[in-house]
Amino acid sequence: MADGSGRFALRAEGVRHAYGKSDVLKDFSLEVGEGEFVALMGPSGSGKSTFLHLAAGLLKPSAGRIRVGGVEVTALGDGAAARFRRRHVGVVFQSFNLIETLTVAENILLPARLDRAAIDRRRLDMLIDALALRGLEGKLPGALSGGERQRTAIGRALYMRPHAILADEPTGSLDAKSARAICGLLAEMNKTECIAVLLVTHDPVVAAAASRVCFIKDGAIAASRPTGGDTAEISRLYLEICS
Repeated sequence: MADGSGRFALRAEGVRHAYGKSDVLKDFSLEVGEGEFVALMGPSGSGKSTFLHLAAGLLKPSAGRIRVGGVEVTALGDGAAARFRRRHVGVVFQSFNLIETLTVAENILLPARLDRAAIDRRRLDMLIDALALRGLEGKLPGALSGGERQRTAIGRALYMRPHAILADEPTGSLDAKSARAICGLLAEMNKTECIAVLLVTHDPVVAAAASRVCFIKDGAIAASRPTGGDTAEISRLYLEICS
């Protein structure tokens, strides 16, 4: 499903991925429009996190292809995939994956430093304010709360103005209040930055932040529905489709 422009931030076609002799993804296809916010839900082991790693170029599929921003990620070698990820894909993990010896500001700027790109101080200041990190930019991750760490990780993902944000259970390590704040932040940045977001979750409350939810079962997309922000309806659909 594309946005009104008919263009896609991410398109996966016929993706298959196996661990050993077991297929995790089987003929998996998904489209995320430019500026769209999509949640991907499914039970543990259904392949939702595996797909995010494939879309980020961290894994290679057994078959099929994935395009992000018009680039076929599945055709890139390891070095090219790492460069593409730094420049065009923002990845947010449950475990934050911050560099403990770098400050908040330095963690946000890490993709640019690795890419040897000029530092955009106005972009950094805008993100620090938008992510409510003002006053924390000189602190190390060890001095931050879980929510502050995740906001820093989101800043790092957004800094390079990527085609898409891929968020893998980004609220899984947070308390309920911080989780709601992160969901609201992702929705707001999706709206203001017009960057597509694909969020993997098993939590209907988190999925309700998206405009559309896709359910994965038996290694493929079983259904796709608008969320309407309705947690109860998402829960009902999840039980109906994925159980």
